[in-house]
This record gives sequence, structure tokens and C-alpha cells, in this order.
Amino acid sequence: MRISILLFALLLSASAALAQGPYPPDGRLQADRAEREAEKNLPPPIHQQPSVDFARVKNDADELLILSQSIHSGIDDVGKGMLPKDLINQLKRMEKLSKRLRSELAP
Repeated sequence: MRISILLFALLLSASAALAQGPYPPDGRLQADRAEREAEKNLPPPIHQQPSVDFARVKNDADELLILSQSIHSGIDDVGKGMLPKDLINQLKRMEKLSKRLRSELAP
């Protein structure tokens, strides 16, 4: 009889401890649920592409074309054993122009 009372008291205290448990209060659960629902309803952010200065892009592309033609003839001279003195500078300028065009036009 004594063991059954002790066992009953132990079960009663264990059930009271489990009733409180690790669960958050109901208000917290509702707030978390409402926050998740609000996040689902938000539209994704719109990324605005900066406006492109088409006149500048056109001028850069024209300059790139002229440089590529002059580099092409300079490479022919290299094949003949002559290195034009401005060929390296033209190649650097071409690289800068192409990077700037890429950054202007790439999303």
C-alpha cells in the first residue's frame, strides 16, 4: 500500500512537470505563425537596374572597334618582327573599355 501511494505521488508530480513542458505559451506560437504567414505574403524585392547612358556606351563601343582594328594591324607588324610602341597601351585601354561596357550592360 505504501509503495502504491509513493508510486501515485511520483506519477502525479511527473505529469505536472510534463504539463508545463518545453512548449512556449500559446501567444508565442500564434505570433510565430502570424510572422511566417506575413513573410509568405510579401512580394520579393524589386532590383532596379541603374539607367544606362547609351551615348557613353555607344562611344565606348566605337572606340573599342577602332582600337581592335589598330591592334589587328599592330599584330601583323609583330609577325614581321616589329613591336609597335603603343600596342601595349592600346591593349590596356581596350581592356578598360571592355570592363566598363560589361559593368554598364550586365545586370
